[in-house]
Amino acid sequence: MQIDIIMTERKANKKVENTKKEKVSMKRLAAIIMGISICGSLLSGCGGTGAPKETSSKAASEGTTTASENSGDTSEESSGESSGETAGDTSGENKGETGGSGEVTSIKLATWDYTSNDSTSNAIAAFEAKYPDIKVEVIDIPSTDYNTKLNVMLNGGSELDAYFIKDAPNTYDLYKKGQMLDLTDRIAKDNVDMTGFNGTDQPFNIEGKQYAMPVRTDYYVLYYNKDLFDAAGVAYPTNDMTWAEFEKTAREVASEDVYGAYIHTWQTQVQNLGIQDGKHDTLDFSTGYDFFKPYYEMAVGMQDDGIIQDFGSLQSANIHYSSAFQAGNVAMMPMGTWYVTTLTAAIKAGDTEVTNWGVATMPHPENVEAGYTVGASTPLVINPTSKKQDAAWKFINFLSSDECAGEYAKVGAVPARLNDSVLTEIASLEGMPEGLAEAFKVKSIAADRPIGENVTEVDSVLTEVHGLIMLGEVSIEEGLAEMAERSEEIQK
Repeated sequence: MQIDIIMTERKANKKVENTKKEKVSMKRLAAIIMGISICGSLLSGCGGTGAPKETSSKAASEGTTTASENSGDTSEESSGESSGETAGDTSGENKGETGGSGEVTSIKLATWDYTSNDSTSNAIAAFEAKYPDIKVEVIDIPSTDYNTKLNVMLNGGSELDAYFIKDAPNTYDLYKKGQMLDLTDRIAKDNVDMTGFNGTDQPFNIEGKQYAMPVRTDYYVLYYNKDLFDAAGVAYPTNDMTWAEFEKTAREVASEDVYGAYIHTWQTQVQNLGIQDGKHDTLDFSTGYDFFKPYYEMAVGMQDDGIIQDFGSLQSANIHYSSAFQAGNVAMMPMGTWYVTTLTAAIKAGDTEVTNWGVATMPHPENVEAGYTVGASTPLVINPTSKKQDAAWKFINFLSSDECAGEYAKVGAVPARLNDSVLTEIASLEGMPEGLAEAFKVKSIAADRPIGENVTEVDSVLTEVHGLIMLGEVSIEEGLAEMAERSEEIQK
């Protein structure tokens, strides 16, 4: 695939002095050269979009994939929906389950990109080893098609027993359609300790009932380049740093050729800081989104002073956050835990000069203790129409358990259940920096997006106006007022 990237330079802020202009210009030039030189390595492959693959998990672990005979995917989409009546627990009617000695129950699981996801295949292998009487048949759907094909399967009455939710905003629609089994009674019966999820279970507790179990999670931490701190004679970030201290540190380590920090173009990179304390979410327009204001003031101020790359240049050049950090001229970057495996792989492949790096706990607001962060989880759900709900519950309960957490950790994935042994295992993997286990400890993980109606529509507004603020086309006050007005209108 031939990709032509046209990168344009934005004019420096008119209020900045000539010397500042030269400093910012040199950094932008470095960013553009960096983007051109390594953008090829960041392009995603073009995957096929054929029918879902139904795979025996044991065969898949040996690299064998077989086509689905009847995965529930048809050429004509069904427009039917589950009636809400099936949302209750009907485990007493699991006619398809077998309990006799030596008999095997097969359950069908929908997921995406299974053959390239070691954490899921590890977890399923561990489950089947513990429960040899239950076999998991994986319906492997390409990531780009997952939501569409899952919708067809659920609406079309396929024999799907369990499935992963890929995108959190879809959760409420699945709930309203009655396509998520209420797990509340099963959780109580098996005395499942929900506190170990550090709050990541709460988005799936709808109207007092638990409809999904988180199995994997990712949340924000702070990455930093030790070499740049050493060169500037500035102390490394700590695991108890406020956002005010973060800005102060960024300004101290910045120089003519070094950015003190990197703030990516996603609106969550600023807005997440306002919901970090768990007191608000992105649907809360009642305060005029004033909880975003301190962080927009920080981001815009750092941008105007050349401490971070400006939004317009990053957006027009389509710079990926990994290329920005791996170029070696960014001192700090707030980013998700998923990035650790990306960075270690790049170092191993020789694709970056950044080899001396560290990670710290996400900085926090003044009135919030260290360990509060923002993230999202990947949950598992039981299909209410499944005739094998008991077996499906055993599967979901195991994959979300402390016992299974290590299966994710051994490949660097962060399980929803975090404990010291899991963090120690992740930290022991090749290439991980010193202190990672302590840096990854959390006390609360606020959901980056709530579960509810109109989330997608409101998110689009927040994204649009975020860009206007960062481009300087509206003031912070004007932007927040517009966010609140349009969000309220959507939610009426």
